[in-house]
Amino acid sequence: MIRQKHDQFSKQYLGDLLEPDGLVHLNYEIHGVSRYADVYFTPTTVHQHLGLLTKMTSKVCLLEPFRKQPSKVEIRQCMLKLFALHGELIRQASKSKPKKSLPENALPRLWIITTSASDNLLNFFNAELKLSQWGEGVYFFNQGFRSAIAVTDRLPTTPETLWLRILGKGKTQQQAIDEIMAFPKGDALRSNVLELLSTWHINLETKKRLTTNDKELLMNLSPAYEKWREETLQEGRFETQRVFVKSWLRTRFGKIDKVLSLVIEPLVQLPPEESARLLPRLSREEFLAKFGKKS
Repeated sequence: MIRQKHDQFSKQYLGDLLEPDGLVHLNYEIHGVSRYADVYFTPTTVHQHLGLLTKMTSKVCLLEPFRKQPSKVEIRQCMLKLFALHGELIRQASKSKPKKSLPENALPRLWIITTSASDNLLNFFNAELKLSQWGEGVYFFNQGFRSAIAVTDRLPTTPETLWLRILGKGKTQQQAIDEIMAFPKGDALRSNVLELLSTWHINLETKKRLTTNDKELLMNLSPAYEKWREETLQEGRFETQRVFVKSWLRTRFGKIDKVLSLVIEPLVQLPPEESARLLPRLSREEFLAKFGKKS
């Protein structure tokens, strides 16, 4: 099934956020089922305090984000990835020297993260809350499945849930973005997330056709983008400007190859207002003709 652009952003968001705390594999290929896990995470040292997200990722796990309620089939497909990964890890352990066995609590857990989930869907899978341990919004399947679903629009509005509510929709996401913008200006997590949200905004802005969901999302992201752009332009430092330029180029052209990388420094040297004017307008060929080094 084709996953939405939100899910692509969600993978990048979770990967960037968790990278300081462990090993992140995006689109991890699981042998035997010809499928890819969105995020496969192995924690090493916890450096950050991401509330509920840190608690969820305190042990090796798969993370599967959804922009809309997953279907029953999609939930089963996520579980299929998990069980195939279990089999792969068990085989690897049995072939190691000396031979090892993996205890149940060493096997990865699956976390499905979705913007919404109906009572009917949760009841179909007998998903239940564990209020004393996890609070509202996190539902666990039968313990043998090692799987749970976090529903962002059912999470309480607390600092502990902030980093998951960013992946919500509508008012849930809007509230979370407002909370992040209220962080102190020098906060590293705030800077990182504002840059990610701004890149997502730029990606949507460059699309030729926007769906109703895209337009709603663009509206939610606009305050974060404007704040990030304002601060980037105000500071005017070369490193900050370099981040701004690279984000735009990466969004416009997919990747920055060796040829396109030649235009970065000339753009960084321009007044910030000038580069901000040119970046959404010029084609790749125009960038190279105007700023590429002459051989």
